[in-house]
Amino acid sequence: MHLLFLLPITTLVALVGARPASQSLTPTLSQVYETTDTIPLPNIGNLQVHDPNVVFWDDHYYLFKGGWHVPYFKAANMSGPWTQVGTVLDGESVIHQGNRSRPWAPTTVERNGTFYCYYTLSTHGSRNSAIGIATSTKLDGSPWKDHGAVIRTGEGNGSDVWPFTISNAIDASFIRDNATGKAYLNYGSYWHDIWQIPLTDDWLSIESPAKPDAVQLSFIPGQTFRPEEGSWMSYHDGYYYVWFSHGKCCSFDVRGFPVRGDEYNIRVGRSRTVRGPFVDRDGKLLLDGGGTIVYASNHGLVYAPGGLGVMPGNSSTPDILYYHYLNTSIGFTDEQAQLGYNYLKYDNGWPTVLDGIAIKSSAATISRLPGWWSLMILSGLWLCMLS
Repeated sequence: MHLLFLLPITTLVALVGARPASQSLTPTLSQVYETTDTIPLPNIGNLQVHDPNVVFWDDHYYLFKGGWHVPYFKAANMSGPWTQVGTVLDGESVIHQGNRSRPWAPTTVERNGTFYCYYTLSTHGSRNSAIGIATSTKLDGSPWKDHGAVIRTGEGNGSDVWPFTISNAIDASFIRDNATGKAYLNYGSYWHDIWQIPLTDDWLSIESPAKPDAVQLSFIPGQTFRPEEGSWMSYHDGYYYVWFSHGKCCSFDVRGFPVRGDEYNIRVGRSRTVRGPFVDRDGKLLLDGGGTIVYASNHGLVYAPGGLGVMPGNSSTPDILYYHYLNTSIGFTDEQAQLGYNYLKYDNGWPTVLDGIAIKSSAATISRLPGWWSLMILSGLWLCMLS
């Protein structure tokens, strides 16, 4: 049960005002941007990032992001400050496919002191893609070992095997069966949406590569445009949750803006088993185009949130949904995407985003302000800025 309490108004204003000016949420209104206030504002991560992945290790947060050689950062708190530790790759990937110098969408997991980083090589609008894997026993900037490709689509070894003949090898995520410990890789995007394949015991390759035991997790039937990608799978209280980004992503400054609501938003479905089938809150199969929206553009400030992950909580901290988003007061280039995060609660087993600004008490209990307090304070600050 989360503790709710009120602080003096001066303390609340100080909390909001402590955000760096370059990262402030300054209201901007447009016909393009969703101005709803029914969706909570994010907690600000104070880092420019695209497709973030966060690992909690040794009392610190380590954030991996798409970029040159897969950079990663360290912080004592999700809100930073973040310090770059190093990069996963020393140079170009050993995989001769896609953009070898600037991989996308890393996902890093740990087992017995070894870290496994799955990364994507591709180009926009292409299915000529690969998911690679690198390992390390340290998160201190030491060199990682690049093991090469786990799967390929479009071209290369194994790309002629179903379902790699129809899917797109990008946006890897990782899950273990809570009962058996079996590891699975989730991946995919627009072409035939999201898939899952079992990994070998060493997590470096897929089982039965000539005939993989693949299952499809999501699909939009009856359409040629199927904007689902960036999957993540989490586990909570007996359910496996498939999260994904739905809608148009990226380069809005070049490609223009889609119709309101067609930009990135974060959706989810759940199942009692790791292999599905998964349904949304209305009971619609994800394979039939289902998916419950958990987070989307809001307040005229937050635009196209996606590229998400979910970090499991503990006895004092709820699960955390983190993602990148565009702050409409900063800009719309991919390089201007910001780190945001929200704590989660579960309503009859369905994840929802907590309202208000999350803070931690001296008793290490995550607390939150009622939504009307947060909105009142932000509105007051806005009025002060305009005066």
